[in-house]
Amino acid sequence: MLFEVWAPDARQVTLRLRDAELELSQDPLRRGWWQAEAEAADGDRYGFSLDGGPVLPDPRSRRQPEGPEGLSAVVDPAAYTWRHDWPGLGMRDAVLYELHIGTYTREGTLDAAAARLGHLKRLGITHVQLMPLCPFPGTHGWGYDGVAPWAVHEPYGGPEALKRFVDSAHELGLGVVLDVVHNHLGPSGNHLPAYGPYFTDTHHTPWGAAVNLDAAGSDEVRAYFLGSALAWLRDYRLDGLRLDAVHALRDDRALPFLEELSTAVDELAAELGRPLFLIAESDLCDPRLITPRAEGGQGVHAQWNDDFHHALHTTLTGESQGYYADFAEAPLAALAKTLTSGFFHDGTYSSFRGRAHGRPVDRARIPAFRLVGYSQTHDQIGNRALGDRLSGTLSPGLLACAAALTLTGPFTPMLFMGEEWAASTPWMYFTDHPDPELAEAVRTGRRREFAAHGWAEAEIPDPQEAATRERSCLDWSEPSTGHHARVLAWYQELVALRRTLPDLCDPDLGAVRVAFDEQARWLAVRRGDLRIAVNFGKEPARIPLQGGSSRVLAAWERTEAPGADGVLALAPESCVLLAPA
Repeated sequence: MLFEVWAPDARQVTLRLRDAELELSQDPLRRGWWQAEAEAADGDRYGFSLDGGPVLPDPRSRRQPEGPEGLSAVVDPAAYTWRHDWPGLGMRDAVLYELHIGTYTREGTLDAAAARLGHLKRLGITHVQLMPLCPFPGTHGWGYDGVAPWAVHEPYGGPEALKRFVDSAHELGLGVVLDVVHNHLGPSGNHLPAYGPYFTDTHHTPWGAAVNLDAAGSDEVRAYFLGSALAWLRDYRLDGLRLDAVHALRDDRALPFLEELSTAVDELAAELGRPLFLIAESDLCDPRLITPRAEGGQGVHAQWNDDFHHALHTTLTGESQGYYADFAEAPLAALAKTLTSGFFHDGTYSSFRGRAHGRPVDRARIPAFRLVGYSQTHDQIGNRALGDRLSGTLSPGLLACAAALTLTGPFTPMLFMGEEWAASTPWMYFTDHPDPELAEAVRTGRRREFAAHGWAEAEIPDPQEAATRERSCLDWSEPSTGHHARVLAWYQELVALRRTLPDLCDPDLGAVRVAFDEQARWLAVRRGDLRIAVNFGKEPARIPLQGGSSRVLAAWERTEAPGADGVLALAPESCVLLAPA
């Protein structure tokens, strides 16, 4: 087989394969590339030595059996026999479900998660969105410290386990999306700088030097991340990718990396004959990200909409710290604006940033499904001091209201694992760094961060303690008991309605109508012939609805249809979905 590596500054490159060494020669057609042919079998360990230095893992390694610091292993792509043909599943009319392999089950493996996919099928989910799977130090972590963007974390089961998971999901008709991180690599086990200019001091990010997307040598660096992205979609038959924090991709080239990536993904979709898509995380509120390339945009297919989350979260909780301050003055007005305009910040002043922020969404050109809406995510839970979910502080009725707006709203809905049954387990920040200095830095850094916001250091969970991860694992005994079962039934009912009522999948954001009363704390949304009314208040609400007679399609509490006067009487902390009688 062919072994090759890009090392533009090396004078000599040696392949260590099993116990043998072989000198690589320079590729005469590709500057900086080295290559050699050698016999190898699936599982054989190998690495590269540059100029007589230590043997390092392959930057394009498909498997790291001993973790990021160990040797790479050969992976035979033909070793796995796919069991199911898969025509693909696009994100139009999707219902996404964000899932962390390490805590979805206590076993924390891809195979254990695959055994629980039937729950998602019964819930009505269309796509499972996996948090990052690339190798990271230790056994347990969020995955955003990955350092080998072509490989699968070995404690999760490695590459074959991912193929089994995808095969099982496709057998049930579920698409699979993977969260990938192109904006930085973790601090431990990151050997890319030894190989070439993968990072640049031209730009800086919260994680240090930026990934080199526009300085000298950036052609190969861009090709490296493009190749990784396409490999996930092609070799593992994934349906889409979620791109982490694209606002941190510092790139001044005329052809932005994201535009180049979206072009490559669309070309691969045409080649494979099945739909593929990209979902970006961005805090820029810039619709050019999701505008088609032919219309001057970057052609990413969708993006997370934090503005919807922040407006909904502030309405539900009353919190006003940090970035919630921009939404807290009139939270229902902010929620109404996001439901009808897409972004709250569309050129408005942001007190959190101290400047104007965002750009308006052209509702005539951008369909609503290109924005992903949610009430909870791994970030919005795990980055809290105690990893507390909404279910830790809100009544089941308010959780039902959040679900109603997320699942009947205009955006592509996404749930975070366990949300659908009001899980009582927190989801905390946890790590497993073998390096004691790095472990202590993470531990003390997190405690200092929250101490600045008034938390006692002793109250902040230690990310390095095994118990922190264990407490974050879902409790699968909950969905069938008490209020958990009732919340789960409500989610199932809403998802089923969304998938059967065309008005709830109407992509025209301009057709959404919202009325609200900030003081009485009610809000009503009109989507085609349907009306969704929610009462966030602790007192019964009387909500004037226009139009003819209606009937109740679904309600959290027993609710009568509006009378002849068109006024809906809605119980406290409750919600209802109405259709024409």
